[in-house]
Amino acid sequence: MIQVGIIGANGYTGGELLKILNNHPHVEVVAATSRKFDGVPIYKVHPHLRDLELEFKKIEPGDIAADLVFTATPHGASMNIVPPIIEKGIKVIDLSGDYRFDDLDVYEKWYGLKQTNPLESVYGLPEVFREDIQKTDLVANPGCFPTGAILACLPLAAEKLVDRFIIDAKTGVSGAGIKPSETTMFTNCSDNVIPYLVTSHRHAPEIQEKLSRYGDVKVSFTPHLVPVIRGIFSTVHTFPVEDVTSSYVKELYDDFYEGEPFVRVLDVGEIPRLSSVRGSNYCYIGSFDSDENGRLVIASSIDNLVKGASGQAVHNMNIMFGFDEIEALDMLGLHP
Repeated sequence: MIQVGIIGANGYTGGELLKILNNHPHVEVVAATSRKFDGVPIYKVHPHLRDLELEFKKIEPGDIAADLVFTATPHGASMNIVPPIIEKGIKVIDLSGDYRFDDLDVYEKWYGLKQTNPLESVYGLPEVFREDIQKTDLVANPGCFPTGAILACLPLAAEKLVDRFIIDAKTGVSGAGIKPSETTMFTNCSDNVIPYLVTSHRHAPEIQEKLSRYGDVKVSFTPHLVPVIRGIFSTVHTFPVEDVTSSYVKELYDDFYEGEPFVRVLDVGEIPRLSSVRGSNYCYIGSFDSDENGRLVIASSIDNLVKGASGQAVHNMNIMFGFDEIEALDMLGLHP
């Protein structure tokens, strides 16, 4: 049994962490922090967690006593919160962007922040960095868009079949966080598709940096807000450097993800659905179709709050502490 704290537990990712960890037989949540809701029962903010006998507490990061702390805090805040926790010998899984980049210049350029407390971390994509995750004290949980996009692109990049990826991604409204905004108002996002930061989204360099470990690749990325609550659907357009068949590409993906507990490779021509992964920690990857101009299309679907955030964080925790990787995460999607 390990003791776990969650800093910033009042947001969507915090609520998802609390829900998943409630079903984990080897975890006791000893702290769920929130400055805004100090002393408020968890269920007053997360109404689906009424049976949790916990209150939010305003606790300084250095005062948390636990084996692991999840920091579900904004970009720029984590870099000040994480170091004093690490100094106490407590492991950390950070869900912000502060520790995701190998190149700090790239982070500072795209986030507009100065990384004042750099630490050695491991990028928390288990399908690639599993062995490093086992040995680290600090995991940088990937962004939600990068998770679905990287998993869709990895086998092609690893095989050096593609040197450019064009990624068109659609996200549900929960990806914008729990704080209301004009953009996420029902009257503005319902019956609408809203592209944003069409050539300058900060998840593009994160995707490119991780894919570039396999060679020189370029990534073009455009996100869209769509009127669904959960989910990210990524359509990846590529032009392989040599002729490949759909069956060959499908087999390549089967081999690459063989044994991975949370990646499902679909049949040629089968398109992933958001409803197949909603509420689950799975990534579905499919399509594998080519057109007459040599364009190969790969599609992936994930739940942005689970595989794209809290579920992946718990997967990383399971690896760090030697638990069964699927512990508390073996739930199927919610269809319809």
